[in-house]
Amino acid sequence: MWIVAIGWMYVVTLMAATEPTVIGGIMTFFGYGVLPLSIVLYLAGARGRRARREARQKAAQPNPGGPTAT
Repeated sequence: MWIVAIGWMYVVTLMAATEPTVIGGIMTFFGYGVLPLSIVLYLAGARGRRARREARQKAAQPNPGGPTAT
């Protein structure tokens, strides 16, 4: 997934560099590159975030069947 993101940012950077104005280049860079890529990477990482959250919750719960200290 990372190689696709890096490749896409390379293409978008070249597209932005060929724009006739600086404002057009900035809008191209953010409109075609940063904004869509941040959304895609956020959605792609949802499964990992959910797994980490569940692991933290599971680790925080007391073990009712475990040994007890008396």
